[in-house]
Amino acid sequence: MHIKQLQHAGWERNLQLINDKAELIISLDVGPRILSYKTPRTENVLKTYPEQLGKGGENEWMIRGGHRLWVAPEDEALTYVPDNTPVNYDLGAPNEVKLINTGVDPWKIKKEMTVSLAENTSQVTINHRITNEGAAPIEAASWGLSVMIPGGLEIIPLPPLGVHPRDLLPNRLMIIWPYTNLTDPRWRFGESFITLRQTANAGQPTKLGLAHKQKWIGYLTRDSLFIKTIDYQEGATYPDHGCNFETFTNQDMLEIESLSPLKKLVPGESVSHTEHWHLFGEIPEPHSLQEPELAAWLAPFLKEAGL
Repeated sequence: MHIKQLQHAGWERNLQLINDKAELIISLDVGPRILSYKTPRTENVLKTYPEQLGKGGENEWMIRGGHRLWVAPEDEALTYVPDNTPVNYDLGAPNEVKLINTGVDPWKIKKEMTVSLAENTSQVTINHRITNEGAAPIEAASWGLSVMIPGGLEIIPLPPLGVHPRDLLPNRLMIIWPYTNLTDPRWRFGESFITLRQTANAGQPTKLGLAHKQKWIGYLTRDSLFIKTIDYQEGATYPDHGCNFETFTNQDMLEIESLSPLKKLVPGESVSHTEHWHLFGEIPEPHSLQEPELAAWLAPFLKEAGL
């Protein structure tokens, strides 16, 4: 595994983390922002916005694409603080980089994203941390958002189906955003999976969140399978009525989002959470998207990801 600095997407300062299985590119001129994640012979699975690349210093927040660190719950003033200036970074370990965006007025929330690439696999580990460097307490959660390329299929596993009258208590929690239409054909609510397809001819954006205890979410593209794993802490209070996972799509992209528990941060306190990524490239397409066939197709990839 090697780390080096290079030019990319119009920016002079970027870090490349690369091994025989995968490559990450991280911007140092804006962010913290992961711009690319790919295998040697497949396309970047993270969507970027070409018209926003290579720029910086804007007064308003820019989506740019890639993977970013935000502050939850979503708030126009707190969440959309611009991250358009260079980040500090520290190569503290042979395969790891820590990216730091110091807090700005009025909230002074410092953002830190620690990213590592495994020595011999595609596994990426990302720790997201926010710290209150202001003068007053603030209730917040760390929020990691991966902007995925268009045209893919998101696969969200569900808990095993129960049996009545044995299973009398609920075992899943779903939060629906006001603009989400559950008859939207992009959604499919099955027995084992929820799937969400990103399409360019979509109408209204759509979003839902889960108290997600099944560990993983997948995104199937033209030539790759991306798997993100996240944790759920029993007894913790999560943002947005209890979501540690949220997903959003519009006509441009699809976002796979993870959140930490909600915490009241007194000055100097932090809250954080960790994601793990896996990427499988040049894979055969599933013969069918029917649930038994899809589950069987996924099984070896999930096993390789340690799930």
